[in-house]
Amino acid sequence: MQRRRFLALAGVCGCVGMTGALAAPASSDTAGGSALAAAINKAGRQRMLSQRTAKAWLMRVLGVQPDRAGILLSRSVQLFDLQMTELKAIQPGDEIHAAVQQLEQEWTRYRPLLNDLRSDPKGVWNGSEAVLAAAHKLTLAYEKSAGSPAGQLVNLAGRQRMLSQRMAKAYFFRQLGVNAGPAGEMLDAAVKEFAKAQEVLKASPQNTPQLKTELALVEQQWFFFRNALGLSDAADQKKAAEAVGSTCERILEQMDLVVGLYEKLARDA
Repeated sequence: MQRRRFLALAGVCGCVGMTGALAAPASSDTAGGSALAAAINKAGRQRMLSQRTAKAWLMRVLGVQPDRAGILLSRSVQLFDLQMTELKAIQPGDEIHAAVQQLEQEWTRYRPLLNDLRSDPKGVWNGSEAVLAAAHKLTLAYEKSAGSPAGQLVNLAGRQRMLSQRMAKAYFFRQLGVNAGPAGEMLDAAVKEFAKAQEVLKASPQNTPQLKTELALVEQQWFFFRNALGLSDAADQKKAAEAVGSTCERILEQMDLVVGLYEKLARDA
């Protein structure tokens, strides 16, 4: 079962668990609605992993829960590799085929940087941004192919997973003092985008009672995350860094439950 396999790869210290069943491999030319809904979810998760790997690498460099961050980094890389293989099996059309190839190329360039704490931080910044852009392009291509409102919700909620990690990545780059100005701008923009998208998701007429409950739980974690970002006293910096690192994972876990529920709506449509 995909949830068990994902937990085995991505879980760390009981803080990370994600949903989403694997679709049966589709041919390179055709894919049904169920396979496309799963592909939107997986490609969206690759967006998240582009940011999560950079965040975990930064946590190790900064000495913020380094052992936990090392496990998180290793399992995130494994998961990206696994999903890359699975996405190659769902390529209905030339646009998606080209996007899959581009994502694989960017990942091949970025992946080796994560193996060494002495890698140039700016290289990690650029690599994570390039992989994110390629994964986003692929996600949009799958969404276009699916052509359903539920598919749009899978994409939007999936982007929230990415933003949970992007905010943390920007926070830790600023802490490291590398690209500090752009990192601050990235953090501010991601915070605004996350808050706006949450309002869109909460207002969706397709929300089931369960979705409303899960989105409310995201709001709780979002409150704690914003509080951690607001800690600015020197004495609070270590506490803030650890809170950012852990709370973003709880938001990610909760948002992945939401994505799985939207994916089910898309499959059932």
